[in-house]
Amino acid sequence: MIGFIVAGLIIGALARLIKPGKQQLGILATLLLGLVGSVIGGTIANLLGTGDIMELNVLGFVVAVIASVLLIGVAEGIAQRRHRTSH
Repeated sequence: MIGFIVAGLIIGALARLIKPGKQQLGILATLLLGLVGSVIGGTIANLLGTGDIMELNVLGFVVAVIASVLLIGVAEGIAQRRHRTSH
């Protein structure tokens, strides 16, 4: 479980480095989006037969980072939309 959290944090941090621009996300949001991205990556890798969902493999890691980048973009879009409507 601790390894899963650490992997989520690393994946989230990598996704933030890859995504251009300044993100208005805290460490908790980065961790959560990285965890969701790692679950998505593990699930896709599992469906493709490259390993178990909780097993670290290259394809799962790459898909997890890509999914996290997309999730960060969605989270930023939602946060910006909320910020605009509250003013």
